[in-house]
Amino acid sequence: MTTLKNRRILLGVTGGIAAYKAAELTRLLLQQGATVRVVMTSAATDFVAPLTFQALSGNPVHVELLDPATESAMGHIELARWPELILIAPATADFIAKMRIGLADDLLTTLCLAAEGRIAVAPAMNRAMWDHPATRDNVSVLAARGVVLLGPGSGAQACGETGPGRMLEPAEITAGVSCLLARGRLAARRVLISAGPTREPIDPVRFISNRSSGKMGYALAEAAGRAGAAVTLVSGPTVLPVPAVAEYVPVETAAQMASAILERAPSHDIYIGAAAIADYRPVVTESGKIKKDQEAMSLQLTRTQDVLATLGGSGSRPFLVGFAAETDRLEEHARSKLAAKHLDMIAANWVGGTAGGFDRDENALHVFWADGEHHLPMAPKQRIAEQLIDLIADRYDEKN
Repeated sequence: MTTLKNRRILLGVTGGIAAYKAAELTRLLLQQGATVRVVMTSAATDFVAPLTFQALSGNPVHVELLDPATESAMGHIELARWPELILIAPATADFIAKMRIGLADDLLTTLCLAAEGRIAVAPAMNRAMWDHPATRDNVSVLAARGVVLLGPGSGAQACGETGPGRMLEPAEITAGVSCLLARGRLAARRVLISAGPTREPIDPVRFISNRSSGKMGYALAEAAGRAGAAVTLVSGPTVLPVPAVAEYVPVETAAQMASAILERAPSHDIYIGAAAIADYRPVVTESGKIKKDQEAMSLQLTRTQDVLATLGGSGSRPFLVGFAAETDRLEEHARSKLAAKHLDMIAANWVGGTAGGFDRDENALHVFWADGEHHLPMAPKQRIAEQLIDLIADRYDEKN
């Protein structure tokens, strides 16, 4: 089998006794069809020679941050952009701590800090080091940022002790990587996503709308696609390029968006309502342009259909994920919507501040479900989308 055919993996090897297993890991990743480039810390070269990885991978091994052969072209940044996955195996307690605080004091830490793709770590350390509150806190913070944890396992350790902290076997790590990259968390699932604003016409030249840019919804469509899902994207008016999805449905009004979503929802496994659908529309839409011949004008509005509530109250429905944009009492309002609309999850974010929210490239989310919650700190919307898709996949799998 070649479950990782043509996938680009950067293998980071840090200085622990388990570094010898990274040679077998390299072989197995290549056997599955991956292209592997290896970066070693200086300490790792005390355990395994770089020539070993060069011979196995067929690519030069990188150790120094400022390599004269590549740095004239900012080689470390180019290297950070190359992989689809940075895999650190083994990941020592020291390296995990450096990742947590964002150090960039060697090539591998710099690549992790500059990377925009996924990062996975396979911890390897003494059982007491793994159980130490500092390490557990570091791992928790990294997980909240979207870093994937592969292991550790439990068993006999090089120090002679037995317990958790042992690096997973190369075959187990390869299987985990295959799940992350080849099959995807949402493989064989159909995901319906709504994005962007709606426009409610007042007359032929004027409309009511909102500040949504569609960036979060489009990022979610891309992330769900990378996770293996067949994605249907129902979008209000945006200036964004259409992502590669199974079906793209452009709409303008709240009524059009509701119709498109409700028609397609029964055939999908998951619905993510990231669109900012107008809550109200004008009762009357004038057929001609309204002239500016009065000092004041009254506009009567009526409620639009609540798509999430409609789906939540139906007998046969997909897994429902709502969004809540709030300016105050975020958790209270989000949990109220979660219960009232019978949602499976809701992702809430602050709007109106100096960072995140509408029409920005970054966001932060507080995600709630019936018996849990998870905070996704401020990050580019593409990274937030990856993390949210992972959370949705976790809850979906748990429910089903």
